[in-house]
Amino acid sequence: MNLNITCIPGDGIGPEILSEAKKVLLKMAEVYSHEILFTDILMGGASIDAHGVPLTEDAVLKAKKADAVLMGSIGGDPVVSPWYKLEPKLRPEAGLLKLRKELNLFANLRPAVLYDELKEACPLREEIASCGFDMLIIRELTGGLYFGERKTVIENGLRKAYDTLVYDENEVRRIAVKAFEIASKRKNQVISVDKANVLDSSRLWRSVVDEVKKDYPDVTLSHMLVDNCAMQLVKNPAQFDVILTENMFGDILSDEASMIAGSIGMLPSASLNETKFGLYEPSHGSAPDIAGLDLANPLATILSAAMMLTYSFSLDKEAAAIEKAVKQVLREGYRTGDIYSDKAASGLTKVGCRKMGELVAERI
Repeated sequence: MNLNITCIPGDGIGPEILSEAKKVLLKMAEVYSHEILFTDILMGGASIDAHGVPLTEDAVLKAKKADAVLMGSIGGDPVVSPWYKLEPKLRPEAGLLKLRKELNLFANLRPAVLYDELKEACPLREEIASCGFDMLIIRELTGGLYFGERKTVIENGLRKAYDTLVYDENEVRRIAVKAFEIASKRKNQVISVDKANVLDSSRLWRSVVDEVKKDYPDVTLSHMLVDNCAMQLVKNPAQFDVILTENMFGDILSDEASMIAGSIGMLPSASLNETKFGLYEPSHGSAPDIAGLDLANPLATILSAAMMLTYSFSLDKEAAAIEKAVKQVLREGYRTGDIYSDKAASGLTKVGCRKMGELVAERI
């Protein structure tokens, strides 16, 4: 198969971690007889420096012509970076928001997996961590509170702010379909998270999800209020497989799930539209303080590349080979600094970003 992939190195550690993901993909292509065309584009601070804007129209066109987009990370230190002295629409993150909109990326997938080899890094009690977990949070990405009408006014001499939470049934239906389709390839379980005891938008959400469920008789559906879900994630994370939720709830819950997994440096993500096209990126930021020092953990980006093979190219065997290689490297005791534990240091070997990428590639 020919894989046409647009790459966004980005800022901070982005170029380093993306380079290692490319290295792993090229090894996969060699082993499984595929051809890969990588096309790099600028976004974020790198694009601001080169073009004065965080994303050019030419970059958008190149992304649209690809089969998928693989990204490192964007942004810098908001305190010292000159990028954050610009107006908001010209800052690095505005480029990512624009790209998501241009590509109609409405479904955000964030896995949270506690690897056996990293259980000592989990902040939960040992009896909870020992059970492990492997969940996928599916978050609606282009609607809800973040995209509703907002304004700040003065009324009776007081400042008053409004943020509007809006969903229509089609927005709910398309993300629900994604969740049920993915669940049918996992454990046939969906937990839909809302606040239906208070919010009209959540009552609509629950109603539409129930309607979609009728088309997936083999998938079990249950509903959970968001406050209870936040509690259950730290009380019994093993109960979850696919979590379906709206934009703001998903933003919060996915960050919570990332922390109980031990390190955000291990967590990939995908943002999909209604086709097989997707944008794949690690869940962590650009870590400008360690950029260029060969200290970054590339595994989240490498695992994002594996997600890309699954969701955009239907290359499940190849994706599994990358995931297996990552687990093997961890089993052999290799760690970047963020997942290195002094408690088990005698059995571990600390490595840098480049070495970790090489180790994974060698094991495919």
